[in-house]
Amino acid sequence: MSEGIERVKCLIIGSGPAGYTAAVYAARANLEPVLYTGKEPGGQLMITTDVENYPGYPDGIMGPQMMEDFRKQAERFGTDVRYEMIAKVDFTGPVHKAWSETGNEIHADSVIISTGASAKWLGLESEKRLTNKGVSACAVCDGFFFRGQEVAVVGGGDTAAEEALYLSKLCPVVHLLVRRDELRASKIMQERVFNTENIKVHWNTEAKEILGENDVEGVKAVNNKSGEESTLPVKGFFVAIGHKPNTDIFKDWITMDKTGYIQTNGKSTRTNITGVFASGDAQDNVYRQAVTAAGTGCMAALDAERYLTEKGVI
Repeated sequence: MSEGIERVKCLIIGSGPAGYTAAVYAARANLEPVLYTGKEPGGQLMITTDVENYPGYPDGIMGPQMMEDFRKQAERFGTDVRYEMIAKVDFTGPVHKAWSETGNEIHADSVIISTGASAKWLGLESEKRLTNKGVSACAVCDGFFFRGQEVAVVGGGDTAAEEALYLSKLCPVVHLLVRRDELRASKIMQERVFNTENIKVHWNTEAKEILGENDVEGVKAVNNKSGEESTLPVKGFFVAIGHKPNTDIFKDWITMDKTGYIQTNGKSTRTNITGVFASGDAQDNVYRQAVTAAGTGCMAALDAERYLTEKGVI
């Protein structure tokens, strides 16, 4: 091995529930994993307040504290956690190469990708200020907190339709703000929205400002054709304009769908590159939950262990 090149059995790229769970399993299997956290150690849960739907926390837990627990558990079994990004990879050979942002060159017998996905936001100052104070990008995660209250959903695709339908079972009125004069959602999702009495669709409408200092107290909306403004008395504001998987550095190597989600083989976490496995929201555009991400992190570590055993590395 050349000077300055580090050889590892298992490189985990990205943290969050998938990466840390993969690390726990990989470390317990003596894969001696090295985990690079990326620019957002802990992933999206680091900007999440109350998590009440993860098993094992009967009283709920703050997102950052949960990720701290995950990290400590991974380190307890020997995971080498590094607070740095992987900037480049080269998956041409049987040994996979990666370079950190500070120039470290790593040669890995196996790689687990767990870089996650980031929610797309509108870019409003008030949206950023009130994130986790009534502004959310996940109805399944946070809708429970708004039972019996009016809420707004922004978006016109399947994600927005699904969020609105989910919230309609909890909230008396769901305002769906659609930028155009039609939905982009599939026909069946459109029909479900239109047949749900407490979903009120606002066509040609955009959110101009989210009102409130410490909590959402309403949203100022504007009709982008007439210019007419209105204020909706909502307590929750859900942005449902999609997610972007954090997979750009792998695009020259890994097979992805048109939006950048990594495609895995069957029910496994295997990718088109032998010895490279994908877990969490980087490959899941359907469920996007902490518990499902953790589950695929476990799967990726087990897949990597089997691969390395067959290869004779362990």
